[in-house]
Amino acid sequence: MRELDDAGTRAVVAIGRLQAAYGDAVTRRAWDDVRALFEPDAVVEIDTHTRPVFTLAGPDAIADFIERSLDGFAFFEFAILNAVADVEGDAGTGRVYICELRHDLAGVWTQAYGLYQDRYARRDGEWRIAGRRYDSLARTGPRIETFAMPASISGATRPEA
Repeated sequence: MRELDDAGTRAVVAIGRLQAAYGDAVTRRAWDDVRALFEPDAVVEIDTHTRPVFTLAGPDAIADFIERSLDGFAFFEFAILNAVADVEGDAGTGRVYICELRHDLAGVWTQAYGLYQDRYARRDGEWRIAGRRYDSLARTGPRIETFAMPASISGATRPEA
């Protein structure tokens, strides 16, 4: 990990706040707040490992997809388990390991674990998510599933189940 100067430290803190703001807005189901966290041309790629990879383009498509996905949950909380970020000027990258705590309308509790690989951009002094790839890592519930770490994570290994 490289050393950061004061500007780099401020940028990493701002990105950490952006990551937390995303989790907070999704948990509160505050869709306008979610939209505001993404660049207008942001693209999100989603790999659940249970259906073909798909993409969402733009803040409206992203927030609308999340909203529809949460419709079936009486309770939903988005928790950040670990996050890292790196910056270079007005651009940054990061990884966010997450857990979704979920109680569906039928009364079933589940958890979903995943990884966001993000690109960030600073525009007009504000950091936003410029791009994202989501990979499911595991799920609990009636059926337990685990998935390999994405190949894009350098040095990532996991014993086979």
